[in-house]
Amino acid sequence: MNLEAVRAIYVFEMSRWKRTLMQSVISPVLSTSLYFIVFGAAIGSRISTIEGISYGSFIVPGLIMLSLLTESTSNASFGIYFPRFTGTIYEHLSAPISPFEIVVGYVGAAMTKSILLGLLILATASLFVPIHIAHPFWMLAFLILTAATFSMLGFVIGVWADGFEKLQVVPLLIITPLVFLGGTFYSLKMLPPAWQTITLFNPIVYLISGFRWSFYEISDVNVGVSLLMIFVFLTICMSIVWWIFKTGYRLKA
Repeated sequence: MNLEAVRAIYVFEMSRWKRTLMQSVISPVLSTSLYFIVFGAAIGSRISTIEGISYGSFIVPGLIMLSLLTESTSNASFGIYFPRFTGTIYEHLSAPISPFEIVVGYVGAAMTKSILLGLLILATASLFVPIHIAHPFWMLAFLILTAATFSMLGFVIGVWADGFEKLQVVPLLIITPLVFLGGTFYSLKMLPPAWQTITLFNPIVYLISGFRWSFYEISDVNVGVSLLMIFVFLTICMSIVWWIFKTGYRLKA
């Protein structure tokens, strides 16, 4: 592996992130803090506990997932779109660096950004509500696997998009609504039986449920199923990326 090339892409992407700290870090943290204040005061006063967990603490894993999914996707999509937009992607393709190394550089940087943001939001949440992490290892595992999966998805979106507007279509119009409907602010057990069944078709449910289990040992679906869904989604995204480089889709045209 050409580690020097991977490091160059990674460092460049991280440097770009540092130049946009206001929108990349401060804005998501402030938005999440507002969720704690508004939902904690408005809804938390009416819902004392969910499965023995205070409402404010219950929504923490879901809010972290909300930021993690959207930021992973956005960071990776912008990261690969700009080289395509400026034409520097051809320098990558003609350089002595493999497609795998290109993906590792861009996806690795996007993962780092989103994981750091997730940990920062976790630290911020601890200022508002008591938080207990029952399984730290599995919490980090879910964090890393989810960041890797959606960074890979973002890479695919960045290659597919032919304009800046399309970069935000999936995060804003698909991922965010699915997160809100995936048990971020409630337990699926609170829904009528029919809606519980329908909600299980939302893939984000499995991510939030597994992540919440690592905190409080409560989940809406089996933890093993949550991990399986992450690996399935990751495999699909990796297969699409492999196909993109094999065919040159929107890279060589």
